[in-house]
Amino acid sequence: MNNHNRDRGTIKWTSLMLPEHVEMIKKVWKEDQRVEKGILDEQKAVEIDFIMQRAMHDGLTVDIRIHNGFDYEEQRVKIKHIHKRERKISAVHWKSKEPITFQLEEISDITIV
Repeated sequence: MNNHNRDRGTIKWTSLMLPEHVEMIKKVWKEDQRVEKGILDEQKAVEIDFIMQRAMHDGLTVDIRIHNGFDYEEQRVKIKHIHKRERKISAVHWKSKEPITFQLEEISDITIV
């Protein structure tokens, strides 16, 4: 007699979750793993400022690494204007041409593409 069918302890049940639910759960887990923003040293801040000025004046596309509160994200943009008093950057997304603004404090790294 075959006892494999009677062994109820080894039955694996598949979850009945929609892909949207899985994405939401992954976001919640990611928020639990917050990454603190590091402090920039003076040399890195000067380098970021130089690259931003060059990209703005020459119309270059840059990758900006931003700390969004709990993790880092990368944006590829063209810088249009730097507002020193308000400590903001006005930029345009390189593909969709949507306007984007960043706080200078959010930027952790920038590279010219």
